[in-house]
Amino acid sequence: MKDLTQGPIHTHLLRMAAPIAIGMLVQTLYYMVDLYFVAQLGDHALAGVSAGGNVMFLIMALTQMLSVGAVTLISHAVGRKDQADANLAFNQTLLLSVLCGLLTLFGCYGLADYYFSAVGADAETHAAGISYLFWFAPGLALQFALVGMSGALRGTGIVKPTMLVQMLTVLVNIVLAPVLIAGWGTGKALGVAGAGLASSLAVIVGVMVLAWYFLRLEHYVSIDRQLWRPDFAIWKRLLNVGLPAGGEFACMFVFMAVIYSVISHFGAAAQAGFGVGSRVMQAIFLPAMAIAFAVAPIAGQNFGARNAARVRETIRKALYLEAALMFALTLLCQIKPAALVGVFSSEAAVITVGAQFLQIISWNFVGSGVIFACSGMFQALGNTWPALISMATRLLTFALPALWLSRQPGFEIVHIWYLSVATVGLQMLTSLLLLRSELGKRLAPLDAQRA
Repeated sequence: MKDLTQGPIHTHLLRMAAPIAIGMLVQTLYYMVDLYFVAQLGDHALAGVSAGGNVMFLIMALTQMLSVGAVTLISHAVGRKDQADANLAFNQTLLLSVLCGLLTLFGCYGLADYYFSAVGADAETHAAGISYLFWFAPGLALQFALVGMSGALRGTGIVKPTMLVQMLTVLVNIVLAPVLIAGWGTGKALGVAGAGLASSLAVIVGVMVLAWYFLRLEHYVSIDRQLWRPDFAIWKRLLNVGLPAGGEFACMFVFMAVIYSVISHFGAAAQAGFGVGSRVMQAIFLPAMAIAFAVAPIAGQNFGARNAARVRETIRKALYLEAALMFALTLLCQIKPAALVGVFSSEAAVITVGAQFLQIISWNFVGSGVIFACSGMFQALGNTWPALISMATRLLTFALPALWLSRQPGFEIVHIWYLSVATVGLQMLTSLLLLRSELGKRLAPLDAQRA
């Protein structure tokens, strides 16, 4: 356990954000490696895997439900010096992760055909997406255990073990992807099914190693089967924080599904270009998301310790860091968008769509960074409903106009990208106003106690 209630806030932010960013980067390499080898199979395979990868947003919604709840409850318990409550929250998180994993398998195998019928540009894209998702489903199910254990460590201020495990899983995926997708050394290429299988096997390795860490090396919170009896009071506390946070990612899943649907008329190359561009954007966002992920345990521990001044200092410094970082990344996408997309595809049509997407969408990077920081603070304060309200505002102002635009004469893909930029600006303002209100309500009692 690392005490984040003492020492400089900016030092804690940078020291936690660095390994979190590295871990998230290597985790993203899962999809980058898959995209690289799948791109060699053609536009239909690339579009199918990209659409199948969008299911990850839905799984992230559910995993964040557990992770955010665990980080908040455990960080508050650490701030209060209540180890027993932290350990109970951790073990109940693991129990919920098992249940959610089983539901994920049911959803992937039972509903995949309906999903790809809605978003696939054609029959070949549909078939490729289903083949990929069926083999990736076990890995998606095990993400719950992986994220639950990682969230517990982050709540205690520990992030390096998670980073190392993520690096290991990526190495496993990098080794397996060319073997299973392209048939290197075996002569038996599995294509898109191999991409899903490689990722699933890598996640299995990660879960096993992280479980070993908890059984042998972790002492502040530990796996205790006696604490696995359902405790509905803890579930309520976890879900009260986690459900709205999960809802944020569920909105993102819908957001991405709407985009795939409205651009499907432009063909597989357009969907593939957007798929590559959006994955590049996600990789670019990783440092900013890492800062937001660091905000939650730092401010959470200080909130649990009832230190309002350090909570306010955390969000101020996080906002400065986010704005500066995202401005630099905006410049990168304005100058070299085609080069970023060209790493994953040599198809001119794919590169054109992906580069155009990055160049336009990068104008909302600073706003996105501010939104990330606000979400991290909502988690720290134990009320994530404002973050969900903010995301829902964006979804409503984007989805309905996008569907309307797609039916108008002269509709072009760029209209969707410009609409997205405008709605992110609205979401940023909404987040800042809601955060100001939440800080006033949550911290005023702490200020009164210190007065």
